[in-house]
Amino acid sequence: MDILLLILGAGCLLVGLAGAVLPLPGPPLSYGGLLLLHISRFAEFTTATLVTLGIVTALITVLDYYIPIWGTKKFGGTRYGSIGAVVGLVVGFLFIPAIGIFLGTFLGALVGELIGGASSKNAIRSAVGSFMGFLTGIFIKVFLCLVMLGFAVVALWRYFA
Repeated sequence: MDILLLILGAGCLLVGLAGAVLPLPGPPLSYGGLLLLHISRFAEFTTATLVTLGIVTALITVLDYYIPIWGTKKFGGTRYGSIGAVVGLVVGFLFIPAIGIFLGTFLGALVGELIGGASSKNAIRSAVGSFMGFLTGIFIKVFLCLVMLGFAVVALWRYFA
């Protein structure tokens, strides 16, 4: 059973790291992997570590939906740009998974703003804001997933060393 928990935990941590960039719930998957390792015999984390990482994971997961919207609004965007960014992300992921999520977010915000009646200059500025918010969200999620992966590696190293 412990071997299965180890494999599932490591898998969740790695898929979570990939999910920090792809449209998957990256940090929650990584946190789930950490919990699976914790209930196995191979790793033990303090309650404070698990609670802190759980709270940060929940906070980042919620903020991940608002950071691109905030970026769009900060650069003068409207609801059209925010909706366009989300639609562009999904469409971009479906057609060109690796680059499409980045390009789709930008183009979706741009098209959304243009549909909403914004001038080209304002639409481009809004799209840049949406893209910056999207990149900020990815950076934060990747960092959190790497922190959790680091905790797991240290705990496993202690067990197997």
